[in-house]
Amino acid sequence: MGNLAGAVRSVSVGLVRVLLAGLLTQVAHTPFHGTDSILPIYDFIVVGGGSAGSVVGARLAEEGSWRVLVLEAGGDAPLESYVPGLNFLLFQGDADWNYHTTPQRHSLKAFRNNAIPYPRGRGVGGSSTINSMIYVRGNRRDFDNWEAMGNPGWSYADVLPYFKKSEDYRGTITNDTFAYHGRGGPQVVEKKRWATPVAHSFLKAGQQLGFPVTDPNGAEQIGFSLIDLTGKDGRRWSTGDGYLKPAATYRPSLHVALKAQVNKIIFNKDRRAIGVSFRQGGKVRTVMVAREVVLAAGAIGSPHLLMLSGVGPAQHLAAHKIPVVADVAGVGRNLQDHPAVSGLAWTVQKGASYNPLTLLNPKNIYDFLKNGQGPFTSPVGTEANAWVTSAEGDPKWPEIQLAFVSGTPIIDSGFLTTQVLGYRQDVFQEYFGGIRGQEGFTLAPFLSRPLSRGAVTLASPDPNHQPNIDLNFLAHPGDVATLIRGIKLALAVGGTDAFKLDHGAKFYDRPLKECQNEGPFTDQYWACYVRHMATTSYHPVGTCKMAPEYDPLGVVDHRLRVRGVRGVRVVDASIMPLIVTANTNAATIMIAEKAADIIKQEWDARVHKP
Repeated sequence: MGNLAGAVRSVSVGLVRVLLAGLLTQVAHTPFHGTDSILPIYDFIVVGGGSAGSVVGARLAEEGSWRVLVLEAGGDAPLESYVPGLNFLLFQGDADWNYHTTPQRHSLKAFRNNAIPYPRGRGVGGSSTINSMIYVRGNRRDFDNWEAMGNPGWSYADVLPYFKKSEDYRGTITNDTFAYHGRGGPQVVEKKRWATPVAHSFLKAGQQLGFPVTDPNGAEQIGFSLIDLTGKDGRRWSTGDGYLKPAATYRPSLHVALKAQVNKIIFNKDRRAIGVSFRQGGKVRTVMVAREVVLAAGAIGSPHLLMLSGVGPAQHLAAHKIPVVADVAGVGRNLQDHPAVSGLAWTVQKGASYNPLTLLNPKNIYDFLKNGQGPFTSPVGTEANAWVTSAEGDPKWPEIQLAFVSGTPIIDSGFLTTQVLGYRQDVFQEYFGGIRGQEGFTLAPFLSRPLSRGAVTLASPDPNHQPNIDLNFLAHPGDVATLIRGIKLALAVGGTDAFKLDHGAKFYDRPLKECQNEGPFTDQYWACYVRHMATTSYHPVGTCKMAPEYDPLGVVDHRLRVRGVRGVRVVDASIMPLIVTANTNAATIMIAEKAADIIKQEWDARVHKP
């Protein structure tokens, strides 16, 4: 981030913290453990206190005789993270790892250096502390397909009980809601408390095109819906709030150490994990483990730590002079994310869409702090989603997720888009300058199941150096073809009477300069547009692939045990063999819930069946 952008963010965060101090009285701040109070040995060491680690750490602590240590590289959640409408302040802040991708060959041509910032949560709650709070699980066929790929026990029928176990659902209730949703779980999920007029028109647009308004976490996914949020009473409710903090408060066998970055898993001569090395407070410590090291560092952090510890592709490890403990070729491979086409914008009449100036209205500040209502309860960004029938394959397994964003990319004159999302300034100003200051909305097609695969690799054997993150977006031409179909869907939705008649919506049809020679709005033009404008949806998965033994890219088995070693399990989004047809946080929570029971079963502990 440039100096000016960094200064603006710092001043904004400082003012917000002053405003909120003493007012967010329900925010739980739990005293965690410093280096001096950590025991020399634990039954389980969980690496990462994020979306998955908070869950598995809390669940393992239910077995009161087990000593469980959660090591989290970041700190407690920042105060501003509890305000959904301030989510844009969290990227590139204290709670973000501040990763960047490598330059891309086939995509990101409208972005600086053909690369982008790649936010990942660092702190209690992990990415559930900085994300857009969208709770959507995926399509039932995603999980049935996981099982068909050779992973018994991961079908939809197997995982649905764990989705329900985790959830305290406070959304829209219908006759069959609790056949698919849970009550009383640690993860509170509530319906959106505030929405723009154009967001409601998005639902109406879907109906005009023949699609229902639906619960995408219900019986079937096809349809249009406002988002459900991982929030409680209008505030963010991360897995740190729902799982880890209560467990750390009431279960003395659970210790949580903050700002404790794990550098390496320690193996004995039999390739069994016997401890970890971590840095906290400027000191390097070793803590031993009696049963298992549970990796929950995420789709970037988990493969990175495995490779630093000598588990990964032998040739790659040797190139960095890391002694090979186990040659596991798939570590870091199979990286998947949902490419999303940005920039498809419509202008609307004033007052119909989101305006950031509403956050300065004292009434809205009061309404949030006192009543848990108003625009501050809603993350800036996606307000609604649609999943429609696929053009190819199973008609109920959609190839596109269409996100509705109540604003144009230039709604804030480009600060967020250029400084945080990484657009090139020249491309941004030339293309979007014509609608500066106008209200509008954006429709962003997400590619549900990309054919391209990227990789996470070592940049250095130094654990303080970030790994290389190569998304390899759009390397497969089929991904571009599917996104073109997604663009045509977006144009059909944006062109409905629900938007045109109710809000005077007009598509911003300025051709992208870099693609205009292809003939505006032909398939060739849109292919060029996709390669310039498609970016990430921040959903990395797959880098420690769950797979049967015969799959050369497999890293863990169906019980999430790492190949080639003993005493190490991976429990996070990295184990997904194929990315879910949805945002990934809900499925990550489910993985951790199920993994906790798998671990308990293997160690003959009491299993609290969902």
